[in-house]
Amino acid sequence: MFARKILVVEDEKNIASNIRKSLQKLGYLVSEITESGEEVIKKVAETHPHLVLIDICLAGEINGLHVADIIQNNFHVPVVYLTEYSEYKTLHKNQLSEPFSYIAKPFIESDLHFVIEMTLYKHQSKKILYEEKQRLMTIINSMGSAVIVTYANGCIEMMNPIAELITGWKQSEALGKDLIEVVNLVNKDVGEKIENLATYVIEAGEIFNLPENCTLITKDGKEIAIGDNVAPIRDRDGNITGAVLVFQDITKRKQTEAQLIRNAFYDGLTELPNRVLFLDRLKQTIERSKRRSDYYFAVLFLDLDGFKEINDRFGHGIGDDFLVAIARRLESCLRSGDTVARFGGDEFTVLLEDIKDITDATNVAKRIQDSLRLPVNLNGYQLSTTASIGITWNFSSYEEATTLLRDADIAMYQAKRQGKATYAIFS
Repeated sequence: MFARKILVVEDEKNIASNIRKSLQKLGYLVSEITESGEEVIKKVAETHPHLVLIDICLAGEINGLHVADIIQNNFHVPVVYLTEYSEYKTLHKNQLSEPFSYIAKPFIESDLHFVIEMTLYKHQSKKILYEEKQRLMTIINSMGSAVIVTYANGCIEMMNPIAELITGWKQSEALGKDLIEVVNLVNKDVGEKIENLATYVIEAGEIFNLPENCTLITKDGKEIAIGDNVAPIRDRDGNITGAVLVFQDITKRKQTEAQLIRNAFYDGLTELPNRVLFLDRLKQTIERSKRRSDYYFAVLFLDLDGFKEINDRFGHGIGDDFLVAIARRLESCLRSGDTVARFGGDEFTVLLEDIKDITDATNVAKRIQDSLRLPVNLNGYQLSTTASIGITWNFSSYEEATTLLRDADIAMYQAKRQGKATYAIFS
């Protein structure tokens, strides 16, 4: 094992010489012996000792305590103070309170050896701990997720750059603040503010996943959808010492999910509900009617008259624009709780809920016909159409949505046979 290098700072030559001999006898390498504080700072920079043994009272303008502060703060070299017993009594409460940070003169070699070894051991342990902490901080700061660590009282201890970016808070601003002040969360499903999650998991002692529709209100008031969890931090003995909140901005994911849902349940051209969503709402309506004997509803099946001629004459671009305009017309003819869907091509369906009788349905059919007759202006062309409409309602207690739609479709063909631009009720 290599000999550790020690720099001795002692302005009394006899004491300095004895210390050198003792250190060499103990197996240390004495790099220099200096007499003043001004010299020692220069020597530390030049020789890079493993430890500095320094007298508190030195010749020159800088005393030993001031020099030691400079050495430890700027060069990160451990220091052991050499002090007279009378000096120790005066300085103990302020400067020399840390164990193994000093040795009182006169001393024996074994005491000197013990203090030096303990100081080197403490310094090495602190260095390892510091390096581990720095490595951990590097990992946390390199993560693609936001990380916020709190103390046991729920106040912020640290936050990584991603957390700063998402919340709008700088770590320097957030340190020591209650987590809820920096991480302002709202559960959008219930519209309620979420309390300090750090305090919650510290008390519960278990991981808590953020709600599905959890929204972060940033420092500047922006709303961001976030997801992930908050977990208690435990020491080696299992005691909870704080909490760590890990989260990500999931706005794009939410938008993708919403688009996927929209693609699955809505028509890409008209943005009306599609066949799948219409059938689902119709099934729910049928179940509702089973629970209420006085609950009536109706389904209208529409097929546009003459749409093929419009498509053939003006092209599919105009045809698509015309269908979009028709979709808006149909929506304007209905109540907010009713549903109009596009089944494909020029076929549309309407679900009228909670009606009094079949007259409500026929009135809507008439209103739709009146609306469709009004011209639509597209690229300078005045286009209009009519519709053949089949109507059925739950007078016969339908069990299946497909059966009800089939009967509405049959009624629609009856309307076409009657000359189009009219409606027919299935019977």
